[in-house]
Amino acid sequence: MSKGARAALVVVGFAIALALVVYGVVGWLLHKPPTISAQPSSTPGVVNVTMQVDGSVGTGPHPSWVGYRVQNASGKWVRTTVIQLPAHSEVHFTVYQYDSGSGFRNPVWDQVAGTVGGVAYLNGKSATYFNDQVGNGIGHSFNVPALGINVPFAGVNGNASNFCNAGPCTMSQLHNTITFDIKTGNPGTYRWQCFVPCGLGFLNGNGGPMTTVGYMGGFLKVVA
Repeated sequence: MSKGARAALVVVGFAIALALVVYGVVGWLLHKPPTISAQPSSTPGVVNVTMQVDGSVGTGPHPSWVGYRVQNASGKWVRTTVIQLPAHSEVHFTVYQYDSGSGFRNPVWDQVAGTVGGVAYLNGKSATYFNDQVGNGIGHSFNVPALGINVPFAGVNGNASNFCNAGPCTMSQLHNTITFDIKTGNPGTYRWQCFVPCGLGFLNGNGGPMTTVGYMGGFLKVVA
C-alpha cells in the first residue's frame, strides 16, 4: 500500500472516530435530564419540591424503567432527577409514590434520617421508621449519602385496579403521599439515589435505572 493510501486511511479513521465522539456527546446532551428549581412558598426561607415515582416512566429510551418526575413552576411533570435548591434554606418535599414495594438489602435504611425533626409523613401520619417487611414493603427511597438523608417510601398494592402502569401518573391512581423537610447548607452538588433494589433484570437489582441519572439517581444542586 502506498504512503498516500495509508495516509488516506488514517484520515478516514480519524474522521470516523471524531464522528463517533461527536455523536456520543450530542446524544448525551439531547438526553441530559433538565434541572428543575425548587418553587417558592408562602413561608420565608422555605421552598417546595414536588415529585412522583413511577413504576415505569413510559417515555424515553427506556420506557419500562422505573423513574422520578419533578413538577416545574407551571405544574408540568418533567422526567428528571436534577433539582436546584437554594443554600441555607428549608426544603419541603412532597412525593407521590405510585410503585409497588419490596424489601431493603439492609434494614438500617428503614430508618428516617437527615430530615427536620428526624421524621417523614406517610399520608399525613408522622413516622421515624418504616418496616420494609410489612404491608406492601418499601417502594423506593430518597437517599443523599453526603448529607446523611434517608427517607423510605412505602409501596402500594401492585394488583389494585387503579394501579398506575406508566407515568406520568394521576392523583386518581393508587399512591402514597410522603412529605418531609430538609435543610440545605453551603453550595455544592450532592448525588442522590434510591436504595431499594429496583433495577429489574440487573445483578442484585442494582443496575439500569438504579444507577442512571434521570431515572433513580440524580443530583441536588445547592446554589447561593
